Amino acid sequence: MRGNFVSVALIVIGAIALAVNLDLIEFDLVAILRKWWPLVLIAVGAALFFTPDDGGRKNSGS
Repeated sequence: MRGNFVSVALIVIGAIALAVNLDLIEFDLVAILRKWWPLVLIAVGAALFFTPDDGGRKNSGS
């Protein structure tokens, strides 16, 4: 699942970069980051919350 997310993210980032280079869209990353930076905190928190843990058991190899 993690590999799928990375693949889709790279495709989306590449498509946006190509559209900006071809002047199809105007994309101001600094303005977007100034306005939406709290969303990064929310996403990291949600990712940590939903990441499965090992239940307190450590794999000792036996």
